[in-house]
Amino acid sequence: MDEAVVRALAIGPGSSPAEHTIDITTVGRRSGIPRRIEVWFHRVDGHWYITGVPGPRGWQANLRADPRFTVHLKHGVTVDLPATARPVDEQTRRRVITAVLDLQNRPQISARGTPRQDPDKWLAGSPLVEIAFDDKELIAAASPRP
Repeated sequence: MDEAVVRALAIGPGSSPAEHTIDITTVGRRSGIPRRIEVWFHRVDGHWYITGVPGPRGWQANLRADPRFTVHLKHGVTVDLPATARPVDEQTRRRVITAVLDLQNRPQISARGTPRQDPDKWLAGSPLVEIAFDDKELIAAASPRP
């Protein structure tokens, strides 16, 4: 198991914004063409998620049409990890969005001039999917130990 990959997936509240940054490649729902975009990912309660500011996102629509995608890690490790997007229930959505907003309001991130985010707006309209990585050995290695 590549320790650099395990470290890159071990993100948490203390991780830098760069460590939360990945690229993903989805398949265009209408075109069938691969689409690559930079997004933030988060780990909450041992699970990985992709979210974004409120509003419709092409990547989310692409994942609804075809949940298979590729996570491209960067910033210290370059690797492509096949994954599947899983929808989340309302309780999970509330927990994850709250954790993401708590992170964004931390001094080292909010100091970049980002205005404080409205939790109600985020809960109502932010895209959110869980990342289910295909490599089970990798997931076991990167999961928090009890």
